[in-house]
Amino acid sequence: MKLYLSRLTLNVAAPAQALMPLLNPSDPAMAADAHHRLIWSVFSDSRARKRDFLWRYDGKGRFMTLSARPPIENGLFLRPEFKAFEPQLQIGDRLHYILRANATRTRRIDQGKSRRVDVVMDLLHQVPSGIGRAEARQRLAADAAAAWMKGQGKKKGYRPLSTISESYFTLEMGRKRREGATFGILDLRGEIEITDPTEFLTALAQGFGRAKAWGCGLMLIRRAR
Repeated sequence: MKLYLSRLTLNVAAPAQALMPLLNPSDPAMAADAHHRLIWSVFSDSRARKRDFLWRYDGKGRFMTLSARPPIENGLFLRPEFKAFEPQLQIGDRLHYILRANATRTRRIDQGKSRRVDVVMDLLHQVPSGIGRAEARQRLAADAAAAWMKGQGKKKGYRPLSTISESYFTLEMGRKRREGATFGILDLRGEIEITDPTEFLTALAQGFGRAKAWGCGLMLIRRAR
């Protein structure tokens, strides 16, 4: 499996400057939607194309992508910087990672039915509203992130050695709640140990968690010394 790791930088030259409020808005939800469309502009080469890339915004006008094809040049970005991504991994290798994830799990409800729930909000619903809820949210985010990474690792070829939740926030997509969706976003970093290189590389290409179209799921890795 050959992949490409790319860095895309918004073109802030005069012709594109007037479009910056539309291409890179300050509102997080509007930005997620705009960035989603921006990244499609360098990977969509036909109407029938399905998404075969992951992406992440760094907050400074730059995007990292992992894709099955190199990005296409266009005037919205500077010339793409990309390289082949073919890590050679073995059982026992240790990697540092960063990951922005929409972490969910399946919760069973009445009559054998089930639905997907955000792992942090699912825990937070057990905390009474009032003073201390904000502090509980960050603590529960750390607990939920650690459990989620452990569960993912069992299926995706790694064992978490450390999981640090740097932040948790929600995105409200759509002007009205009923017309859109709410995503809980975890920013994670830590260290993992590879238990199955083939499974891990497959998972790396597919992404972790949900909301991949909105900039989640791309795990960036480097070897631990």
